[in-house]
Amino acid sequence: MQQEEPSIAEADRRSIDAFIERVWSEDGLSDRTLDAYRRDLEGLARWLGTQGQSLRSAQRQHLSAYHGSQPVAVRSLARRQSAFRRYYAHVARTEAGFEDPTLLIERPKTPRSLPKALAEREIERLLDAPDVDTTLGLRDRAMLELMYASGLRVSELVELPLASLNLRQGVVRVTGKGGKDRLVPIGEVAAERIEAYLAAARPVLTRGRQPAALFLSKRGEGMTRQMFWTLVKRYAMGVGIVSKRISPHVLRHSFATHLLNHGADLRALQMLLGHSALSTTQIYTLVAKEGLKRLHAQHHPRG
Repeated sequence: MQQEEPSIAEADRRSIDAFIERVWSEDGLSDRTLDAYRRDLEGLARWLGTQGQSLRSAQRQHLSAYHGSQPVAVRSLARRQSAFRRYYAHVARTEAGFEDPTLLIERPKTPRSLPKALAEREIERLLDAPDVDTTLGLRDRAMLELMYASGLRVSELVELPLASLNLRQGVVRVTGKGGKDRLVPIGEVAAERIEAYLAAARPVLTRGRQPAALFLSKRGEGMTRQMFWTLVKRYAMGVGIVSKRISPHVLRHSFATHLLNHGADLRALQMLLGHSALSTTQIYTLVAKEGLKRLHAQHHPRG
């Protein structure tokens, strides 16, 4: 007779659901990765339950013991640890005083994957997709242009207050990770699209109220990450970009990659992206190099 799996505490299940929803909307992870993260966290929650612990009460020694009791291949271990690190970082951001039990756990060494970026011609098609003769089309075009022009994280974009925008100076004040503020230039095209949105669309969406958010839903409320992800996917599919190649975060990756391709300084890019460490930004130099290799192989007679 097959032994029944241990159950998952309801609080742990709700916490996993909230985490999966956040990384789905904010990071644009594939369904396969999200399913794997869910399985990893549910497996940990079941095991912890047999030890009289929960996901929130687990300490570093519990996680180490779990890894030892559930041996897997290096790549699977890396993904499992990635799920745990992301989950506990999420809990630490949402619960004051929570101590992340993954901070001192050594990371397995695996090859680093490159961020996905769209080609410039694909970005042009995507930005041109919204129908600017409609209220929501004006909003969507302004959001897409601003995200690509400034490299914002999707959470930063949807949480922008109207007061953070300075069209006269052509900048927007962004509150990024860790509550750190940075000024980011938005460029002429994005500024024009935002002006059009503010003049003709936002007054319609406010419904006579004075909401703080810059970008509003059709109900006159602030946009959510899920809303923006849904519209990005719809426009991408409409212009022939397959869904697995697109997410809100791909626009940020494309911003960084295209700037480097056109000669941007790495330190300046670090400031624009709001990265605390230059090493995080350096991954984009590898993306740019791979693009040059493909260009050479395609067009050089001895490529």
